[in-house]
Amino acid sequence: MHLTHKTYTHLTAIIMLFFLFFSITPQATASSIFGEFTVRDEIKLGKEFDKMVHSKLPIVLDPQVTDYIKHLVARIASQMPPQPFPITASVIQNNAMNAFAVPGGYIYIYTGLILNMKHESELAAVIGHELAHVSLRHVARRMEKMKLVNMASVLGTLAGMLIGMSGGSNSANIGQALAVGSMAGGQSAYLSYTQSNEREADHLGMNYMISAGFNPEGMVNSFKTMKQRQWYVSNVNIPTYLSTHPGLDTRIDYLKERFLRMPPEYFKRQNDDADFFKIQTLIRARMTDPKIALAHYNNIPVEKRTCLDHLGQGIILSRMKKYQEAEVAFTKAHNECPGETLILREEGRFYFTIGKMDKASPLLHEAYIRDSKDAMTLFFIARVEAARKDYKQAILTMRRVAEMVPEDQEIHYHLGRMLGESGNYFEAHVQLAYAALYGHNGKQAKFHLKKAEGLAKTATQRTELSKLQETITPKPPEEKKQK
Repeated sequence: MHLTHKTYTHLTAIIMLFFLFFSITPQATASSIFGEFTVRDEIKLGKEFDKMVHSKLPIVLDPQVTDYIKHLVARIASQMPPQPFPITASVIQNNAMNAFAVPGGYIYIYTGLILNMKHESELAAVIGHELAHVSLRHVARRMEKMKLVNMASVLGTLAGMLIGMSGGSNSANIGQALAVGSMAGGQSAYLSYTQSNEREADHLGMNYMISAGFNPEGMVNSFKTMKQRQWYVSNVNIPTYLSTHPGLDTRIDYLKERFLRMPPEYFKRQNDDADFFKIQTLIRARMTDPKIALAHYNNIPVEKRTCLDHLGQGIILSRMKKYQEAEVAFTKAHNECPGETLILREEGRFYFTIGKMDKASPLLHEAYIRDSKDAMTLFFIARVEAARKDYKQAILTMRRVAEMVPEDQEIHYHLGRMLGESGNYFEAHVQLAYAALYGHNGKQAKFHLKKAEGLAKTATQRTELSKLQETITPKPPEEKKQK
């Protein structure tokens, strides 16, 4: 089960942006895009942008991570006034300390931001700030002002932004050059937040996080954490949030002034970081350079290491194929926190990896009993069942996983393999076609589609085949209406 969708080339991203904006303009008046930017425009643009992000950037799919972020965002969003669209959160695997929101209520949190914040309240502060931008329609109003900018400028700027998001330091520099170079003079400011925008978002975002039960100092501390990171990394890798949300010193000062007018009990609120630290452990151990991550844990004195520290070490050592050392670390984690669901899941996953199904199965089933909504746990239970040649049960279990995470390449791939090994070749090719489709391999998807076409015999199979054909090659809206 993939933790992320893979990133495609920058050239493809630019082409996608071109079609994105030209696919919007025929159905909307010039005034709605370059004059009044309506809520309807926001929703349409947000949906298209989100579709593009999910197809071009590495989106985290581990439900342990995504559910945590979605719940945290929902907790803060519940303090917003009613919005004309739902708030939708996604996590992008990228080491940059960044988060951004786009029209239509879509917010994206980078793993680098989650990993480098010290407390959940700091992460909540950044989320509150971004949701305030959404509520105040700052991006939408900047889009309205883009009536003074031609389409080529907008295209260049947005293409530059995407390149900066999806690549490393070199692509970030290219992205910044495109973003500035595509505009004439001061026109580039139209796509940037003003100091007034930032001040409004700080104050409203703080209101949201306070109403959600967080200590207001979390916002100031988040800014301080970002400033500290400037001195720990090279200039090309400074926290992205500092370049897109400037003036932190001034903002820290006026937020501290506001503290003087707040009830003292707000500042007595304690951080509840238990889930936050679990998510940080997963991100550090599974989604960062293993040598750097292992050094982090090795630098913690042995007597101060927690069960999560041992878990992180176990995951990293397993990734490095140091299985004996990994088993020792997993055992320590389990013994110190025997009922922790995440440790049970990851320990079971480890034993599956090294082929010890008798140890993997009870751990995974205990994790499932404690959290039946974790698709990752069910995924590995299905893998254990298939390894034991219990294909009937394995297929049933993996179908449940596919319902929980419908567009994951690896889920459909393993389901296809199980079906093939059980002798159901038609559906095996159907599932392998979906796997190829969600892995962005159109040629392979059509290969399996053709194989499935030759095997379809029943009415049910032909119906399933039609659904697959429509998914691989969607019909234009006009053709659907004619039917």
